[in-house]
Amino acid sequence: MIGVVVWSSGSREKAIIWCEDQATLAYLQGTANFAGPGEWPQPGDLVELETRTVGNLRHALVEATADLVQEQGPQAFTLTEAARRAGVSPAAPYRHFKGRDDLLEEVARQGFIEFAARLEAAFDSGRPRPLTAFLRMGQTYLDFAAERPGYYMAMFESGISVVGNVDLAAASARAQGVLVTAAEAMAARLPEDCRPPARMVANHIWALSHGVVELFGRGKPGCRSPVEPSEMLESGALIYLRGLGLIQD
Repeated sequence: MIGVVVWSSGSREKAIIWCEDQATLAYLQGTANFAGPGEWPQPGDLVELETRTVGNLRHALVEATADLVQEQGPQAFTLTEAARRAGVSPAAPYRHFKGRDDLLEEVARQGFIEFAARLEAAFDSGRPRPLTAFLRMGQTYLDFAAERPGYYMAMFESGISVVGNVDLAAASARAQGVLVTAAEAMAARLPEDCRPPARMVANHIWALSHGVVELFGRGKPGCRSPVEPSEMLESGALIYLRGLGLIQD
């Protein structure tokens, strides 16, 4: 199986890899399943894995549901439709999921995992400088919404709650945590008593990014803009960060 590394930690010998041919994420730990020679792979590297696909039914149902959500919206699809799209019997989904909402939560959970991995890769530990990395994360937000619309809609537009689903809550918190880390890096050069709360900054930028996607990134009637969504997000983020004193002219 061949894929592109989206996140990597050489010291821990762990990596997250997007496998386009399987349309799924692979989680690599240790060198046993790594077929490539040389050093531990870095984000952006193309790698080959010696592995086999497991949990095909579960994965097929998640992918089928993401497609249905994209086509019909998060409230319109049924478990029977997801089973038919995945090529299995109507009873098959119940081997893995309690019901429709449970399946939708799993789509959202996997979406947050990929989303967080993409944000981590974009931030790249704040290289070459925190502002550049921070703005790069904004573009990653827009790219994810455009490239994985079914997952994005399950994550943010399905009405599901992280309450009662520990795994979903953890995946969501991880994505937010990347933004918090980036905000902390932005404020690190300021005196401690002058730094704005990192979580507040992260939440405001998240809200700004989400608003740009919803209003101008979907081609909705009446929501056209003379500038590209990416330009709107970057300019809005710069104005906000400058207002907080995180950017000096």
